[in-house]
Amino acid sequence: MNRSPYVIGIDLGTTNCVLAYVDTREDEGSSPAPIQVLDIPQLVAPGEVGKKALLPSFIYLPTDAEKENGQLQLPWDPFGERVVGTYAQTRGAEVPGRLVASAKSWLCHQRIDRTAALLPLDAPPDVAKLSPIVASATLLRHLKAAWNQGIGKGAGERMEEQDVYLTIPASFDAVARELTVQAARSAGLDNIVLLEEPQAAFYAWLHAHRDDWKELIAPGDMVLVCDVGGGTTDFSLIRVVSRDNELGLDRVAVGDHILLGGDNMDLALAHVLSEELKARGTKLDRLQMLTLWHNVRLAKERLLASQDLNEAPVVIPGRGSGIVGGTVRTALTLKQVEALLLDGFFPVCGSMERPQEAARIGLQEFGLPYVSDTGITRHLAKFLGTQGGSQETGDARPRGPSVILFNGGVLKGRILQKRIVETLDLWLDEAGSPPVRELLNADLDTAVARGAAYYGLVLRGEGIKIRGGIPRSHYIGIEKVGPAIPGIPPSIKALCLVPKGMEEGSSISLPDMTFGLVVGQPVEFRFMAANNRPDDAPGHLVEDWEGTIEPISTVEATIEAPELRPGAVVPVQLQAEVTEIGTLALSLVSAESDLRFELQFNVRGDGA
Repeated sequence: MNRSPYVIGIDLGTTNCVLAYVDTREDEGSSPAPIQVLDIPQLVAPGEVGKKALLPSFIYLPTDAEKENGQLQLPWDPFGERVVGTYAQTRGAEVPGRLVASAKSWLCHQRIDRTAALLPLDAPPDVAKLSPIVASATLLRHLKAAWNQGIGKGAGERMEEQDVYLTIPASFDAVARELTVQAARSAGLDNIVLLEEPQAAFYAWLHAHRDDWKELIAPGDMVLVCDVGGGTTDFSLIRVVSRDNELGLDRVAVGDHILLGGDNMDLALAHVLSEELKARGTKLDRLQMLTLWHNVRLAKERLLASQDLNEAPVVIPGRGSGIVGGTVRTALTLKQVEALLLDGFFPVCGSMERPQEAARIGLQEFGLPYVSDTGITRHLAKFLGTQGGSQETGDARPRGPSVILFNGGVLKGRILQKRIVETLDLWLDEAGSPPVRELLNADLDTAVARGAAYYGLVLRGEGIKIRGGIPRSHYIGIEKVGPAIPGIPPSIKALCLVPKGMEEGSSISLPDMTFGLVVGQPVEFRFMAANNRPDDAPGHLVEDWEGTIEPISTVEATIEAPELRPGAVVPVQLQAEVTEIGTLALSLVSAESDLRFELQFNVRGDGA
């Protein structure tokens, strides 16, 4: 088997992208080769190219006049059609109707056509909008071009010839995972493997502590990876186990997709400053509010990164004499940031508190489906409570982790880490458990990309692999045959397809079971899951499943079989595989013809 000379890890982040790599030709004896972070060329100002470890995940769509002046060109882009990175972020804050942001959050929006050109939402008529998948491909294309212009000039060194590991949120649904792969292919990257971001963060820690990790965690430890990024919040639990007299790692749970992160915090801070300006007689229009939102992000990051800064200026360009005559100047204070983030997003709460759903208005503006409860600590209590507790007693108290690892740019602020630890320790003290221990990643901005690159080495046998396994048992609904009864729907049995803990890359077949598949007319497939049915094996049919197995999604489809009449029932057998990207690939195979129908379902989250 030919192996590429480089292993590349890419963090395709909501706010920033990072590329880390390993030159596997660098021989350091028994130690893995060092992981390095690529300094990515990008426009930092008109006509000025700079190299930075972080590529802001922003795309600016310039006017024709801006393109014609020749100030937006890069070595691989002589036309300046799309600006990516630092200058895109700063220029887009001034002209938000031409800025594409949060592409990754849009990519996992289940209620839109994610291939439709809809970004930016507020674009003027002359702007050619991008779809979330094209926006993601644009970011990856920039990374590929930067690599090929720099490191990838030698024979066999171009990025498309390397093993590339691309990270995604653990809670991405099956469609978002597949669209991420399509975006990579559109960018010319066919040889990619997806890796969940919390796992990548833990791999980064493992690499940094490859010589002493067994001294820092022990069998029985439960590691909580708490990842709060620009657009999402992700939780994962990893258990430390003893296997064949060696320490091992099993990922036991991942949280739901929570669209809550730095974007929400920046918008909240922008609202605070907007209200202050309004009280002083300055009212901002909608586009100025978008500009304020982007500029507040920069001010917040400066305040949280500095040890001495107590205030950061925020500037909003004026939009004419009708609303604001000139440039509007204000400032964001560290006190405002700490108060709003701690009280609004990281409140101290009880272990039994849960996120609250606010009453919804029937008509809403079109946008991202942010969660209504901004209390990240309440979402954490819900996640841990779902994983712990006793079925017999009904106790839903969180099963406390013994160790925590932080990740995500939001959690660079030490005050936020301390608040989470403080809250966890209260819960642990209630349960009579010792305080949580912290594991430290040196650089939260680059940890995910570094961990992805290390994962590539692990797959080559140069490290310890976290055993995944799906976090829940998964089932499909089977209609029970029987006489119809007026007013009563047919009974549904739950057929276990894959049990909890089944490894990615594993497959099952049920050759001794035959089911009837309805073809030629609309039908639905009902998917279900259970957390606490460890004895259900593939092929087990559960009749009385309500209360222990939860319906989670319905897939509607019409199975085409032109040679058969609509509504015909074809005998089929089931085959299932848990793929490496965390989906259940279900095949319905006819024993009488060449009919084969494929379904995919996300077994790490809750979406088909």
